[in-house]
Amino acid sequence: MLYADDRRIGNHGIGRFAREVLARLDYRPIDLKSDPDSPLDALHLTRVLRGLKAGDLFFSPGYNPPVRCPVPFLFTLHDLNHLDRPENSNPLKRLYYATIVKRACDLAARILTVSEFSRRRIVEWSGISPAKVVSVGNGVGPEFSPDVAPYPLPFPYVLCVSNRRKHKNELRQVEAFARAGLASELCFVFTGDPTPELAECVNRNRLTARAHFLGLVPEEQLPSLYRGAEALLFVSLYEGFGLPVLEAMACGTPVLTSNTTALPEIAGDAALLVDPLSVEEIAVGMERIVCDTLLRELLRSKGLALAAKFTWECTAALVRNALEETVAAQKE
Repeated sequence: MLYADDRRIGNHGIGRFAREVLARLDYRPIDLKSDPDSPLDALHLTRVLRGLKAGDLFFSPGYNPPVRCPVPFLFTLHDLNHLDRPENSNPLKRLYYATIVKRACDLAARILTVSEFSRRRIVEWSGISPAKVVSVGNGVGPEFSPDVAPYPLPFPYVLCVSNRRKHKNELRQVEAFARAGLASELCFVFTGDPTPELAECVNRNRLTARAHFLGLVPEEQLPSLYRGAEALLFVSLYEGFGLPVLEAMACGTPVLTSNTTALPEIAGDAALLVDPLSVEEIAVGMERIVCDTLLRELLRSKGLALAAKFTWECTAALVRNALEETVAAQKE
């Protein structure tokens, strides 16, 4: 029997991965309601898994493994963001990775991840065999389509889908938008609410009338929001995958993104890549992706073709294959 941790299901990157993959697996959810982000979760999880028997298997779609497990287990490390980005790290997180996650990498039958970039980083950091880490990718659902109705905003806009974390690099993108030679009616639309720091940056760059924050956007409205945008701006400093890049492409929207971490691997030549540390380069990229008609059509065509290759069925099949290989290895 396959047991899985479904507590990660939610409206975010890991949450979507958990929802889409688990929906395609035959599993039994573990009986645990605590917060998987709790520092003590590994102990709670270990206690619940003690009842598993020979022939069982445990799978976590997130980065929360048990301290020990009586049966083979697999867990998913989407990236090492909590270690690689100082602004997303702290002593407690580093301790958790050093004592729980690294040990779990040794004990687990497989570690799943979502890109070759993350796979290389996990192998480098953990010191485990590369054969043990499997990249299964992410997918784009059929709801992300160029046929959806554009989001009903009364002005043209470029879009930033983000969560206000500093590695999303929003301050540089605001500064670049202010510098770029873009039409005055073009607005910069953000999902979520502004932080005081981001609001101050908007005011400092005299963009108060052109920057709009939509608050929490329901998932079912995201395709329309992508579809209505002149471009997606996703110039992040660090991504283990970068799902909004493919979601925008699937809606026929050109993408400006970073030339670092997993983003060039995922976007390939179907997006315009820039140095996320260069405000000037981001600004020039904004001008090109909004104003260059030929480039926009080329990126739109390439983006639609690329996004079509990433399906949740394919991701779930790779996860299922890793599970089946683990079961087969136990019988040898």
